[in-house]
Amino acid sequence: MFLEAALTNATSAPVLAFVLGLLAVAIKSDLRLPEAVYQGLSIYLLLGIGIKGGVALSEANLAEVWVPILGTLALGIVIPLLAFLVLGALTKLDTINKGALAAHYGSTSLVTFSAALIFVESQNISYEGYVTTLLAILEVPGIVVGLLLASKGLNRGLNWGESLREIVTSKSIVLLAGGLVLGYVTGAGGYERIEPLFGGLFTGVLALFLLEMGIVAGRRLPDVKKAGFGLVLFSIGFPILSGSLGVLVGELTGLSLGGSVILGVLAASASYIAAPAAVRLALPEASPGVYLTASLAITFPFNLIFGIPIMFAIGQFMEGLGI
Repeated sequence: MFLEAALTNATSAPVLAFVLGLLAVAIKSDLRLPEAVYQGLSIYLLLGIGIKGGVALSEANLAEVWVPILGTLALGIVIPLLAFLVLGALTKLDTINKGALAAHYGSTSLVTFSAALIFVESQNISYEGYVTTLLAILEVPGIVVGLLLASKGLNRGLNWGESLREIVTSKSIVLLAGGLVLGYVTGAGGYERIEPLFGGLFTGVLALFLLEMGIVAGRRLPDVKKAGFGLVLFSIGFPILSGSLGVLVGELTGLSLGGSVILGVLAASASYIAAPAAVRLALPEASPGVYLTASLAITFPFNLIFGIPIMFAIGQFMEGLGI
């Protein structure tokens, strides 16, 4: 079952588009999406996911939503703390860089989340539509905890006001939260009018976005050689650990198999949009070569190709145990 699911994921159009982007870099092609197109695609994905999540939230029983929300908030605190401890055991990184990495791994990847939605749907498994709410909730606390951990290594105070403003007003948070409100207010009836744009075209747009992400990740692959074995091991092993924790929390808080798998993928993912912007502002001493190489060049491809079906297998295993 796992091999079949992994093959389905690996041969999906978005994942193959990502591989094509890696190949384009390997053969030194000049292929790139124009920056304006790339930004437009990211806006489409963020807003579309937010709207669909808001519609689902408007139809959900709010009494059932608050427990998964609390579980997600707990993940947002525990995962960066755990990442900081594991990095201390596997690497010789200083406190600032460990905290910066913890912020990235405590936050989320929208594109990995989008690919997980398509994977779960390809397996004909239902999931709670309000999982987008969990994505928005998990985006912020991990970054805050990571910055707090990194601040222990600073010889100066951290400008929390400016850092929090950067996080809360970031494009991803504004579009996700705005989309959730828009979808919640308009409901299913309003969504029907825009479904051809945000429903039928979604997979194709994601494939285009992942083509560009493959190019971006491919250009960072040479940095993996400089990362050191401990960081590489962390970038592959930690997502399995944190993702398993996410699946477990999903099961314990009453999510379905599909919802638990998606929460596991969220917990396993690492941010490469919101977290880098916040870390660049708050921790200029941290090395982008460390946190971008780990999150974008190693964890993102691993999760996209292998991590999603692994979370699915872990979810099925936990279901079999009756958790």
